[in-house]
Amino acid sequence: MRDVQGDGATSTGPYSERMLVRRATPEDAAAVADIWIHGWRDGHLGNVSDDLVAIRTEESFGLRAAERTSDTTVATVDDEVAGFVMVVDDEVEQVYVSSRHRGTGVAGALLAEAERLVALNGHERAWLAVVEGNLRARRFYERNGWTDEGPFDYPAQSADGPIPVACRRYAKRVAR
Repeated sequence: MRDVQGDGATSTGPYSERMLVRRATPEDAAAVADIWIHGWRDGHLGNVSDDLVAIRTEESFGLRAAERTSDTTVATVDDEVAGFVMVVDDEVEQVYVSSRHRGTGVAGALLAEAERLVALNGHERAWLAVVEGNLRARRFYERNGWTDEGPFDYPAQSADGPIPVACRRYAKRVAR
């Protein structure tokens, strides 16, 4: 794996020879949106309010993916977008991997890149929100050294104002 910053980071996962982690381009938006909507539904349906589900349409993910290209990093395997991460300041906002690439090291590579980006942004600690009932994601973050700091309501944005989502706040020290 190589990242766009050119720091020579490597990965030893099953895809390490075929994976590239790089900044997203506008051409990646459709693939990011597809991974995002399927992953979001997998981790959120049954765990969030019907109000939030109603506004998280296929169209909304397409628009958001296109708008968020500048803070998105993708992992590609054999030139196919396999997953992505979005980082803003000290928050790792989104981490999603295509279902066909789960368990291959893609998620770990993306999370490591997100941690590096948070440190480059000048922060000592990174944080992220995980929906309370998304146990698979919570186990993944804990295996990767993130600490559950407890429950809080994450303000999911909507046209009518934020919708509170019951989440767990995870954090990790990222500064060297």
